[in-house]
Amino acid sequence: MASFFKSRKTGLVERATLTVLLTGTLALSGCVGTSRQAQKPARPTQKAASSQPLYDAGLPPEGTSARPMEAAPGQDFSAGTASIRAGGSTIGNGPVKVALLLPLSGSPQGAAVAQNMRNAAELAIGEFQGSDLTLLVKDDGGTPEGAREAAQQALAEGAELILGPLFAGSVQAAGQVARQAGKPLIGFSSDRGAATRGVYLMSFMVQSEVDRIIAYAASQNRRSVAALIPNTAYGSVAEAQLRAAAAENGVRIVSIERYPAGQPHDAVQRLGPVIGGASPRVDALFIPDNGDGLPAVAQALQAARFDGQRVKPLGTGVWDEARVFGLPALQGGWFAAPDKRGFMEFAARYRARFNGDPVRLASLSYDAVTLAAALARIQGPQAFNDSVLTNGAGFAGADGVFRFNPNGTNDRALTVQEVRGGAAAVISTAPRSLLASN
Repeated sequence: MASFFKSRKTGLVERATLTVLLTGTLALSGCVGTSRQAQKPARPTQKAASSQPLYDAGLPPEGTSARPMEAAPGQDFSAGTASIRAGGSTIGNGPVKVALLLPLSGSPQGAAVAQNMRNAAELAIGEFQGSDLTLLVKDDGGTPEGAREAAQQALAEGAELILGPLFAGSVQAAGQVARQAGKPLIGFSSDRGAATRGVYLMSFMVQSEVDRIIAYAASQNRRSVAALIPNTAYGSVAEAQLRAAAAENGVRIVSIERYPAGQPHDAVQRLGPVIGGASPRVDALFIPDNGDGLPAVAQALQAARFDGQRVKPLGTGVWDEARVFGLPALQGGWFAAPDKRGFMEFAARYRARFNGDPVRLASLSYDAVTLAAALARIQGPQAFNDSVLTNGAGFAGADGVFRFNPNGTNDRALTVQEVRGGAAAVISTAPRSLLASN
């Protein structure tokens, strides 16, 4: 893409080639912040010679909106310049073939997300000057069977790398096909169970967000925590990671209460003596719920005489939406999430190209395609191997610095943000490097 190289002088690619061959360090252009507090990775990864991602096009302008984008009614999902072929479509005409598997004919909601991600891939190819990629876009139908068939078709057509699918079962099915063929896959599911060596997840993972917020709370002398956990798959994963992160950071878990999604009243009442009144027994309350569930939680907390000044509310990236920011009980609360400025810059370019706003996940496709194009430019298809994809310095994309772990999960450089009267303000910037935490 044009901005990928825009901030670097002529000759960068030649120098970068040598650097990558020696160290495996590479990154995309995008938003990276200054380091105040490094994140702790889920597990050790190999270190590169340099701690900084190689490419960094600089920060987008300050003061961009905090609200995640959603698909706009009547959004233009035109196919642009892609040529339609039997069994799918293609984007670009370079010598290196990479597949993109998406549920383009799945459920209406999944298909809308898939079309956004396809558009983002087209934007990435268009912005990467002289891309060496031909992107083979395949419809997996939103099913494991469809994903398996799409992966087989893509590999038969010469794909050296598979990007997608979107859903966990589909990632697992396509991943099996890719591994048997000795090709890597970068999926978009956030289900850690879909990850394994050679099958990497590009998504926003709750584990990294829990690690970040608990480590930050501990650094601010918040050493005793209670938790309100919704009885959802997301809540269960967040609770498990809370236990691990608390143990690692010397934080004591005093009490955990679970509640049916949308029905927190009884759980808050049971937790009332621990978190409410003038002398609470904890100094932090962890609530991994989203904008659908948090209004009821906040109302129940007010009834329990909860004081967010005494007991700091803590959350994850699902707090990052406008309807959460105005809830009285959560004022002053902290949550971990990617820096939004890079996404907002990407969203502006997407809007100009496709006449509509991208869904939040669209940037994952953009970053994955740009990563593939960058690796293909420097080393060709031989760059799509485990040692390059799991380098410790990682890559810097629209959503900040990230890296793939050998077990297929990822680590992301996350901000900590504070809820303040209808908005969220960054109080701890995302690290520039993840190696500092090794």
